[in-house]
Amino acid sequence: METPTDFDVIDGMDPVFAQMAAASVGHCWAVPELSDREKVFLALVADVCQPALGLPFEMHVREGLRRGLSTADMRALLRLVSYDSGYAAALAALERLAEVEAAAGLPRPDAEPLPRELLETGPGAAPTPLPEPVRAELSGLDPYFLEYFDLQSRMRGVQGPGTLSIRERAFVTMSVDVHYQTLDETFRIHVGRALGAGASAEDVRAVLRFNAQFGATRAWQAWKALNACLAGFAPAR
Repeated sequence: METPTDFDVIDGMDPVFAQMAAASVGHCWAVPELSDREKVFLALVADVCQPALGLPFEMHVREGLRRGLSTADMRALLRLVSYDSGYAAALAALERLAEVEAAAGLPRPDAEPLPRELLETGPGAAPTPLPEPVRAELSGLDPYFLEYFDLQSRMRGVQGPGTLSIRERAFVTMSVDVHYQTLDETFRIHVGRALGAGASAEDVRAVLRFNAQFGATRAWQAWKALNACLAGFAPAR
């Protein structure tokens, strides 16, 4: 007897909805510019931000496992996205991920603790990777808020094995902007970071093409902002 697929489960709820969902999801997941890992990350980000931590989140976790991701990869994503989604939203997703791990009999992955100096604030704190123009703008808003931003940037600035690449980080944070419709300064920063990490304009556009399945009208607004960003980043002739 074959194991029911996720779309079989949806078909049991509403067969017409299952047809619509399969066609829509299939179109978005066929975007060629993104890797499987990037697509899974973007799907999980949508679940955190919407929030959609029931069947959609479980489906995307299973899809990630089928495509070679580990739950350690997914935990790294949740730690990263907590900065932009908010810690409460990321914590709810982490709780749900732990439930999915337990139900599947998966071991709880270990993680290397952050160095103490990355957790400190104030005059003696470690340098922040936050770009100086961004720091200057935040300082003009409120110095204590800048200190919070510096802390977040230090904590999630760790790179190397077990972390997301700069390109992945940029695509993830771009997606948070799309879901929350924060399409001004932060969106431009994240698009610029993606391009600076070697992503092409088509790669960046693919992020919005993929995200259409999580809200076409939000993606519509993001397209206007993205096209303006890409025009601004285009080299002068």
